[in-house]
Amino acid sequence: MRGSSRASAAAVQEAFSGVRDGPVDRAAVGEDLFSASAVIDANPSLRRALADPSREPEAKKALAERLFGGKVSAEAVSLLGAVVSARWAQEGDLADTVESLAVQSFLAKAEGEGRIDAVEDELFRFERIVAGDTGLRDTLSSRNTDAKGKSNIVAILLAGKAQPETVRLAQQAVSTPRGRRLDRIMEHFLKLAGTRREELTALVTVAAPLSDQQQARLRSALERLYGKPVKLQIVTDTDVVGGIRVQIGDEVVDGTVVRRLDEARRHITGS
Repeated sequence: MRGSSRASAAAVQEAFSGVRDGPVDRAAVGEDLFSASAVIDANPSLRRALADPSREPEAKKALAERLFGGKVSAEAVSLLGAVVSARWAQEGDLADTVESLAVQSFLAKAEGEGRIDAVEDELFRFERIVAGDTGLRDTLSSRNTDAKGKSNIVAILLAGKAQPETVRLAQQAVSTPRGRRLDRIMEHFLKLAGTRREELTALVTVAAPLSDQQQARLRSALERLYGKPVKLQIVTDTDVVGGIRVQIGDEVVDGTVVRRLDEARRHITGS
C-alpha cells in the first residue's frame, strides 16, 4: 500500500483492536468479514462506490450498513464502516484490508487460546507441502477446480493434523486467491501472524539442516540486526549447494553458492 492507504490501514487497525479485544466470537467475525470481502470482490461497481474518494465517508458507511446490516454481526458491520469511511489510494486496497481483518480475527482467536505458535507453524508447513508437490500445487491453483473442491482437499489433507484456524485460513487461501499465487497469499498470512506475535519471521533456505546451535546463533544475529524477536522458518533445498539464504519481508540476504556462481558467470559473460 502507498500514500493514503497506509494511513487508512493504520486507522482501521485501531478500530479492529477495539473489536478484537472485546467479548466477541472472533472466528464468527472472521467468517463475516470473509463473506463481506467475497461480496465486494465479486461486484466491481460496489467496490468502486465503497472506495470512491469523492463520496462522503458517511454516505459510504451508510451504504455498507444497508448492504451488510442484519446479514453479518454488528462487530463486522462496525469494522466495514471503518474501512469504507477511510480513504484508499486504490480500490484493491480496500478489499485487501477487509480480507486482512478477517485473517487477523482468526489469528486473534488462536492467540487468545494459546495456539498462535501452532497455527503459524502449520500454515508454513502447509505451504511447503503444496510447494513440494507439483500435482497438488497445480490442483489447488487451477481455475478448473472449483472453490468448494479445493476447500475439501485442504480439509482432507489437514484433518486431525492442524488447528481449526489453520484449516480455515488454508481453505481461504486456496478457494479465494483473488488473482494471487498461493505462496504469496500464505506469505501474507504468515506475516500477519508474525505481527500478532510482535516478531519477524525469517525464511531461511539452506542446503543441509542447521543444528540447534547454528539456529540459535543465526537467530541471535538477526535479532541484534532488526531489534525484534525473530522466528526462523527453515527450508532445506539441495539446489542451493551451500551457504544460506535469509529472507525477512522484502529483504533478502543470499550467500548461497548458486548465487555466487551466478554472479561470477554474469561478470565473466557481461550478461
